[in-house]
Amino acid sequence: MVDATHTKFSAGDRSYFSLIKKEIHQKAVELGIPQKRVAEVDLIVAEITSNLYKYANDGEILVGSFYEEGNPYLEIICIDNGPGIANPSKMILDGFSSSNTLGHGLGSIKRLSDTFDLYSLTDWGTILLSRVYATTPAKNAKGVFIRPIVLSKPGETTSGDGFFYKSSKDVIKLMLCDGLGHGPEANLAVNEAEKNFRVCPDNDPVQTLRFLHGTIKRTRGMVANMVCLDLKNRTWTSAGIGNIGVRWLGPNLAKNHMSYNGIVGHNIPNTMNSQQYSVDEYNQVVMASDGIKTRWELSKYPMIQKCDPSILAAAIYKDHARQTDDMSVVVIRYK
Repeated sequence: MVDATHTKFSAGDRSYFSLIKKEIHQKAVELGIPQKRVAEVDLIVAEITSNLYKYANDGEILVGSFYEEGNPYLEIICIDNGPGIANPSKMILDGFSSSNTLGHGLGSIKRLSDTFDLYSLTDWGTILLSRVYATTPAKNAKGVFIRPIVLSKPGETTSGDGFFYKSSKDVIKLMLCDGLGHGPEANLAVNEAEKNFRVCPDNDPVQTLRFLHGTIKRTRGMVANMVCLDLKNRTWTSAGIGNIGVRWLGPNLAKNHMSYNGIVGHNIPNTMNSQQYSVDEYNQVVMASDGIKTRWELSKYPMIQKCDPSILAAAIYKDHARQTDDMSVVVIRYK
């Protein structure tokens, strides 16, 4: 079933910290992470909430469950609106403290995590990323990194946004959808699309959208954008219907994707064409539903391209999420 990739925990009140720890502990257990690693997840969460209490304002924690080549992992993203960290690399060192404590917080989180990253700006806040795998993951310095953050509208139990992809030796095909409205009926539309997306034999984005249009007519419909990465020819192709925002990013370039008007499952244009981009010019794609305001600029986040793609997704979410809607932002990076 396609649904929210992450669960959001508000962490602005210390009285909720024990509940957050229990919820994340249970997620790790359900994911199949070994007991020893679950205990380490508990320590990571304890350090994160302790730091939020001491240094930050309006903190929140996003927790997602994923699989990487069959290896389950828990992703924890902590976001705050605190004063920021003046020297992040120094603060990560065990034994360093800015508040007369033992100074084991960030250093412990880094040591216990299989993947750790940190991004901070003065007077903006900090984003911390921790991933804990069931078994030690293989080091993957090159490849395609796909990092989604999908959240349900506050008060809903399912998300009307859906992200999914499938891959073969030479092609990775991705789609971000937003079912009309929100709640179970919107979620049904994106799940029906996901089911048919998996069996669609065509890699062309336009043909795939046409295929899905014919298969989800009994749902309330959706807006969607399709991206296909041809690894052999080093090209992206893309087509979209409706208000899914897509931005192509390169070392020195940025370009917005133009989508067609319509609703998949109800009315789509008779004539559509896929747009093509070179991987050498644009090595990164950001996709977002209308739960993200469109006017975001990468220049606001200096050096963030050096961070894990999840950090970029979280930064866009932090500054541009509409908290009254389903929300999704996906970063795909070719490295």
